[in-house]
Amino acid sequence: MSTRRRPSSVDARLQQVFDAAVDDLYEMVVLPDASPALTRALELRSFLALAEEQVARVRDRVHDATAVGRDMGELSPDALRLDAEWLKAALDARAGYRAAVDTLLRAMPPAGPRARPVRTAQPPVTTALPTAVAAPAPQSAGAARAR
Repeated sequence: MSTRRRPSSVDARLQQVFDAAVDDLYEMVVLPDASPALTRALELRSFLALAEEQVARVRDRVHDATAVGRDMGELSPDALRLDAEWLKAALDARAGYRAAVDTLLRAMPPAGPRARPVRTAQPPVTTALPTAVAAPAPQSAGAARAR
């Protein structure tokens, strides 16, 4: 399954910030004028969705291995230890991606019309050099002293 179709824990926030459904955001990001923030946000969202799926897989595997009806003789401490390490790695990745999405969305400019620089109608200022010629420099100016 594509990460585009996987749900993630930041989908509602992305919809709120970009004012469009996640599927629409993926269509917008391929347009030539797509914002870099949207591109980065969807990349991070894809990574996050994958990390969250991995967390769910490991969690489900541990739940299955420790289910009430299972034979306790089938429990393997080595397998559970490995699952615990995988779960920690997946949870760390999830936390990192969520933090990166939060940082990106906080750094974005506020939504709404973009502020444009204000131009004022001022006539151009021109200066004219004085018409009088400056007095010539004395002949000794800049001359080296004779020894």
